Amino acid sequence: MSHHSTDLSRRQTLCTLAAGCLTFCATAVPTMNALAAAPLTTAPTEVVADLKLAQLRGRAPLRFFGLLVYEARLWALPAFEPERYDQLPFALELEYARKLEGDAIAERSVAEMRRVGEFTEAQSKAWLAFMNQAFPNVGAQDRLIGLHDGTGGVRFYFNGKPTAAINDKAFARLFFGIWLSPKTSAPGLRNALIGKA
Repeated sequence: MSHHSTDLSRRQTLCTLAAGCLTFCATAVPTMNALAAAPLTTAPTEVVADLKLAQLRGRAPLRFFGLLVYEARLWALPAFEPERYDQLPFALELEYARKLEGDAIAERSVAEMRRVGEFTEAQSKAWLAFMNQAFPNVGAQDRLIGLHDGTGGVRFYFNGKPTAAINDKAFARLFFGIWLSPKTSAPGLRNALIGKA
């Protein structure tokens, strides 16, 4: 194959990849705009049932290579202290912008929890099995909410319907620490959620 043919082939491949990326990005834009424009004045019904005075503490998008994955929202009482998140009641809401498998969400959660603190292999297996039950497959505009009661009790909701519950202080601290711990892999997201941004 000549040098000219090789260059032509490379250019065609790059154009094909670029076109695919543009198509994918274009389909993500309406969802991104819808999330950004949505005014929020009251907490979701499943949050209000337990936290009647909950207010929106902060909200922020999570992006991967520029593409919106979800918008996170922290609903908490006025006296919420970020440094004591594992001892206080609050709700974390994630509104997704694209399709994700529930088991992938669970596996990624375990990996991120390891950044926050150590736990045993037995805990890892038990928590992964629990989260596989708690997290269904999601699509654009689906909502997952994790509600923490302040003492280690956690309940999950998918589009307003309960999916699973657990009473485990270690799980609660490490799971919500993915977003709220100073050890989070997304400090900018944390700052926005707790109202520092």
